[in-house]
This record gives sequence, C-alpha cells and structure tokens, in this order.
Amino acid sequence: MSVIYVLLAISIVIALVFFVAFIVSVKRGQYDDSYTPSVRMLFEDELVKNTSDTNTTTKKANPTK
Repeated sequence: MSVIYVLLAISIVIALVFFVAFIVSVKRGQYDDSYTPSVRMLFEDELVKNTSDTNTTTKKANPTK
C-alpha cells in the first residue's frame, strides 16, 4: 500500500514540473505565432468579399430594409 503513496507523490511532482515548464515557456513567448499575421493579410480580401456578398444577398432577399 505504501508503494501507491510513493507513486502518487512522484506522479504529482512530475506533473508539477511539467506544469511549471509549460508556464515558463508561455511567459517567454515560446507559443507566440509570428507566422500567421504575415500570411493573414494575404487572405483578408477574401474574407471581406464574402462578408459583403452576404450583406448584399441579405439586402436583396429582404427589400423592406
């Protein structure tokens, strides 16, 4: 039974180590995305075009507005 307590304690310590490592990496900017903003500007026109098409379709379908 004491082996279970030892294994439980070890697993909690390992989990805390990984959690601290994750927090430190987030604070240092490891997961910051520097690629997507440079590519996003290439696809922005399509998103704006689709949005304006949707608004135009809505206006045509409901002429009272």
